[in-house]
Amino acid sequence: MSVAPPSQQQARIPFYRDTRIIAVLLQIIFLFVVVGFIWFLYSNMMAGLRRSNLLPNYSFLSQPAGFPISESPIPYDPGRTYGYAFIIGVLNTLRVSVIGVVLATILGVIIGISRLSSNWLLRSVATGYVELVRNIPLLLQLFFWMIMSQAFPRIQDSINLGGLLYLHNRGVTLTWMREGSSFGAWLIWIGIGGLAGVILYIARRIQFVRRDRPGVALPWALLLAAGVALVGFIILRISSGTWPLALDIPELQRFSFQGGITITTNFAALIMGLVIYTAVYIGEIVRSGIQAVNKGQREAARALGLTPGQTLRLVIFPQALRIMIPPMTSQYLNLTKNSSLAVAIGFPDLFSVAGTTLNQTGQTVPVMLIVMLSYLSVSLVTSLLMNWYNKRIQLVER
Repeated sequence: MSVAPPSQQQARIPFYRDTRIIAVLLQIIFLFVVVGFIWFLYSNMMAGLRRSNLLPNYSFLSQPAGFPISESPIPYDPGRTYGYAFIIGVLNTLRVSVIGVVLATILGVIIGISRLSSNWLLRSVATGYVELVRNIPLLLQLFFWMIMSQAFPRIQDSINLGGLLYLHNRGVTLTWMREGSSFGAWLIWIGIGGLAGVILYIARRIQFVRRDRPGVALPWALLLAAGVALVGFIILRISSGTWPLALDIPELQRFSFQGGITITTNFAALIMGLVIYTAVYIGEIVRSGIQAVNKGQREAARALGLTPGQTLRLVIFPQALRIMIPPMTSQYLNLTKNSSLAVAIGFPDLFSVAGTTLNQTGQTVPVMLIVMLSYLSVSLVTSLLMNWYNKRIQLVER
């Protein structure tokens, strides 16, 4: 006996009661509301700028800037354009970010490991450092380091540290490397060494894959590249009579130092503040990452006869690194964005250059868009690199 199918009248659900249709309609309505709100804000902004005769345009980027920049990694003078000044600001921000990330990572790893030390004094000092620094605002710390840098004597009475480093109220002057007459030829040797290192690295990786065995190729490749560069360095010294690189020792003249390199107080205070502040959070990430590794890993390493140092370096830290990378990425991004506080202590980073440009041109919207896109680009590149490294070190299940 067959069962009669339900009628279409009973099977069909009215569209106003169909949850699928309602969900789509609500999303469409929400999209229209958001677009309408953005258009409302944009129309009001453009109307206000039109009344003030300040319609956005980027023609000012090709006009002479007319203002000096105290620190620049590349040549600059006030006759350069606003666009060139923005490039200087971006380079200064990148310089602070890269140096700050490297130093903060080193200090943070030391602090994180010290927090887990069995030595009571070392553990207490690290804990006190963390509790003190993270409870003081970063801007206040930058002011503190700026004031401390001004406490050094004037340049004529600089504190001499072995004739290679001088401390004074204008910054730190230290010995640096200068190019010799054979530096260009040495670059060829460096290129040959780099190529040889790449070839060795690829060959070793192929060998490991064929043998289906783990192995380390990068240290040997770097050693080969450094060895070729060192051989070229010595050969050029013997053949030309001059070193490709030589020490440029600073000498005190009447009003300033001649030779070497001078790190200004603004730059030094900014680096000190960012590194000391960010290292606290990196240290906590390192500590929690190490503690997250299974206790059985330590017991297995101890059973194999490894020392505590070997256990940390060979067993615990590589596994903790997989946990630490994602939150450390956030701290690297925070350090880059916090570098905008440099405007408070007079360092000419991107935000400082943008502020001067905005005051002179009145082009608020274009200048702010350039600043936001610059920080966004740096943050996205940093995230991309860290995510790539995080993917490289993840465990691959077979």
